[in-house]
Amino acid sequence: MDRVVIVGCGDIGRRVGRLACAQGAEVVALARSDDKAELLENEGFHAWVGDLNDPSMLPDLPVEESTVFYLAPPPGGGFQDPRTRHFCTVFSEKPPRRLIYLGTSGVYGDCGERAVTEEDPVSPATARARRRLDAEQCFCAWGEERGVDVMRVRVANIYGPGRLPIAHLKAGHPLLREDQAPATSRVHSDDLARALGAVAAAGRGGQVFNVSDAEPCSMTKFFKEVARLTGIPVPEEVDLERAREVMKPLLLNYFTESRILNSDKIVNELGVQWQYPSLREGLPASI
Repeated sequence: MDRVVIVGCGDIGRRVGRLACAQGAEVVALARSDDKAELLENEGFHAWVGDLNDPSMLPDLPVEESTVFYLAPPPGGGFQDPRTRHFCTVFSEKPPRRLIYLGTSGVYGDCGERAVTEEDPVSPATARARRRLDAEQCFCAWGEERGVDVMRVRVANIYGPGRLPIAHLKAGHPLLREDQAPATSRVHSDDLARALGAVAAAGRGGQVFNVSDAEPCSMTKFFKEVARLTGIPVPEEVDLERAREVMKPLLLNYFTESRILNSDKIVNELGVQWQYPSLREGLPASI
């Protein structure tokens, strides 16, 4: 990869960029402000300031013949992702060689406690997941029209340094009872960055890859393990009926959602090996 362009250069984007820099690639990153641009320049990236919400504010990024990591989430509201459409419109005449889109396992909908593969049909159950699916479909159609190899990565939950529920635990907010909290998949941020790099290097246009570690567990267990390692008192656990009364809807959904991913494909086809295959390895490296 001679040039990498990162759109949505937050925590995961910076990790992807560092890996690309280490491999000798030029890294260009889209920043939302001058302050963000300065931080990215300090990482060794070439930062361009622009706004995905306004196509007239998107700079002339050097995406032509480059590898683009599109990591920006959709805005809230509705069932479409206007940011994706703005990007495709602005860069339709000088498109990249390949684009890797970081999406969500939410597009699979409610699959109970069954591990889903990339062959499972999509059936998003929330507006947030429908926006993500819209972005996938938009990029795929654009890629076919413009000759761009578009690859999609679907992930459930991400944890790692700076991505732990410390504030929640310190505030003493209750947890859902562990016996009522279903298992869900997650992945360490470093492993996700490495997986994205592997998809860019060896993936083929049109492919979808699930990314998760090898040991799903409930969100309640995850929170309790973080508390144990940090010495924070474990909050009380409440049953589902009480949780509906005291938890915000988004947080309740976080605890009750079951999304178990089968990520054998990226391991077998691209040779990705997890540095942190479970919380036992990943949490100590995150604190």
